[in-house]
Amino acid sequence: MKPIVFSAFIIFLASCGQRQKDEVKTEEKDKSPNIILLIGDGMGLSQVSSTYYYQDAVPSFSRFKHIGLINTTSASHKITDSAAGATAFSCGKKSYNGAIGVDADSTTVKSITEILKELGYANGLISTSSITHATPASFFAHVDSRGKEFEIARAMNKGIINFFAGGGKQFFKDSEENKDLLQQLANKNYVIDTNALTKTSFDLSKNYGYLLAKGGMPKMTEGRGDFLLNAFELATMHLSTNDKGFFLMVEGSQIDWGGHNNDAEYLIEEMKDFDKVIHAAIDFAEKDGNTIVIVTADHETGGFSLSPKVTEDGNDYDQIEPTFSTTGHTTTLIPVFAYGVGAEKFSGVYQNTDIFYKMLELVKEGK
Repeated sequence: MKPIVFSAFIIFLASCGQRQKDEVKTEEKDKSPNIILLIGDGMGLSQVSSTYYYQDAVPSFSRFKHIGLINTTSASHKITDSAAGATAFSCGKKSYNGAIGVDADSTTVKSITEILKELGYANGLISTSSITHATPASFFAHVDSRGKEFEIARAMNKGIINFFAGGGKQFFKDSEENKDLLQQLANKNYVIDTNALTKTSFDLSKNYGYLLAKGGMPKMTEGRGDFLLNAFELATMHLSTNDKGFFLMVEGSQIDWGGHNNDAEYLIEEMKDFDKVIHAAIDFAEKDGNTIVIVTADHETGGFSLSPKVTEDGNDYDQIEPTFSTTGHTTTLIPVFAYGVGAEKFSGVYQNTDIFYKMLELVKEGK
């Protein structure tokens, strides 16, 4: 009988161990996920495609299994601008071109960062433009015009954002409008660095801000280096210490600027830089196990296309020549890539405002 009793005891221990594992899995599932929203400003499908032809590394986009498309039309125009496009993501409302965190009637709408802050989340913003530029601004400010960047800068005083990095120093200091803003932020528990994106031992009780250029950050072709990747690593290092979860928006701003300039080299180098951050975000999600990574764009810029090179003999289908059809934005549907917890929710064809509601649905399910 002893072998039988011993076997029964082993089975009992194994079942207890499995029960404990299941309970851990349940606890992890019940916790609301971290949200990493990566916005390639001006990034359409051809911009995404360029990463397959102009770099040796396998593009991050090949790691996604869940892909969708969004309609980016704004409330005022068939073709959106970045302000209305980002407000759709941040507030779930179609608004007019130029709107920052307000609806079509210029009424303030609560943003996802404000909602998540109330739920105990930490929030971060990173941009290769000014941090007061249209896309990042829509995640912490509420003004009727994207041009009011001094007013947008003052909105950082609300303390909704726990980590930010980008340009825009001119809107926070050395101006009559905001001459005391950096001191005000220091009084609100912010540590501000206007010199370098240095790795540090973070004080978990403080917020951190990096303002590293007067306006936008330098181009990749001008030696910006790994600012975007390093800022992402610093942000996740700091924000992930929050046990309630975090929201992080990272913008590859200058993909759009390359499109406006009809400068293929500018655009492609910015896409390659953005691709590095997508890789890092997916790696983070894989390791963490409770993170959703969403990659999309506010609109496409430039009517960018990867066309055959035109020769004296006609089209050479073995050579690619980047071309543009406009210096403005276009209304083409924009891809959405999702990886991690709840990624399947982002498949299909839907409105840009649905990104907001899909993110909140994931948070609600986790609660």
